[in-house]
Amino acid sequence: METAMLGWFGLPDSAAPGEADRLLARLVDDLTAAGLRLAGAVQHNLGGDGDCACEMDVVVIGEEDRPVRISQSLGRGSTGCRLDAGALEVAALRVARRLAGADLLIVPKFGRQEAAGRGFRDVIAQAIGGGLPVLLHVPPEQRADFLGFCDGIGERLAPDALADWAALRARRAA
Repeated sequence: METAMLGWFGLPDSAAPGEADRLLARLVDDLTAAGLRLAGAVQHNLGGDGDCACEMDVVVIGEEDRPVRISQSLGRGSTGCRLDAGALEVAALRVARRLAGADLLIVPKFGRQEAAGRGFRDVIAQAIGGGLPVLLHVPPEQRADFLGFCDGIGERLAPDALADWAALRARRAA
């Protein structure tokens, strides 16, 4: 039986904030060191400066020296990170331009923007349509939307199985 080209994972509610992002960043480092050609992005959450509870950057794989700030400051009264949807779209376009020749696409998550048809959603669909395996995180709040989007082609993975899954799919796609 052929296995899915779309791998996704969730984390338990007890996971530390940002743990999925750190897990994917380590995975990118490990897979790159193993010689895989990756496309995609990882998210880095940074401490806030008083105007925003945190700052969020998306780092496009292969363009590490040009992170995209996807958070916007809403002033001192804000209590959480606020996504700059336009900046997320810029990051998604940069990732889309890097799909050719990749062995695997890694996307930070299928979040609210993707559930609404924006963000990395078109890049994910483009990769799958072109036979490129995709790996991403799906938060509990977006699971229903994600499952509707992937229409049964996704494979849920345990976090400790990501590297093996990614390496196997990337080699099959090459």
